[in-house]
Amino acid sequence: MNLPNRITLFRLLLIPVIVIIAYIAPLQEKVLFYHVTLGNLIILILFLIASFSDFLDGYIARKRNIVTTFGKFADPLADKVLVLSLLVILVEQHTLLPAYVVIIILARELTITTFRILAATSSVIIPAGWSGKIKTNFQFALIVLLLINGSYTEIGVMEIIIIVVMAITVLLTIYSGVEYIVKNRHLFKEGK
Repeated sequence: MNLPNRITLFRLLLIPVIVIIAYIAPLQEKVLFYHVTLGNLIILILFLIASFSDFLDGYIARKRNIVTTFGKFADPLADKVLVLSLLVILVEQHTLLPAYVVIIILARELTITTFRILAATSSVIIPAGWSGKIKTNFQFALIVLLLINGSYTEIGVMEIIIIVVMAITVLLTIYSGVEYIVKNRHLFKEGK
């Protein structure tokens, strides 16, 4: 297994660690500063490491020209599972994140994954598009902001920033999903 794929597997292995930390009550009860708990600070650090590993595995794969079919599937899968796991945790922590935002993101990811599977049955690998990459960056930014903000008691500057980033994230999620479907609609015709 090459280095980029090992880095992707490392990112996948960080996900259960993050989930476990989210449920360790003493870590979530210890507030360090502002509204940030010790548990969410640890999660934030692990999330930033995972996010950097996403950049790193792609960079190494392109630089060494070792892009693999496994990497094309596992890398976006690791991103999706990481993001969705954290979003569910943040809804459960009663942050500003409403469940419908997670449902929109989940619906988009399941739709695109279905398209990828359909494409794979025709031996076609569809790489991520730019709008999807921008969407992912906004999702990452939203998660960081929510982990920093923690629980909220009133609407202030930080909460307004979170709401704006959340709105942009939802719009990009919908746009990138529609764009992906439109660009790859030929897969349905080929499947006849």
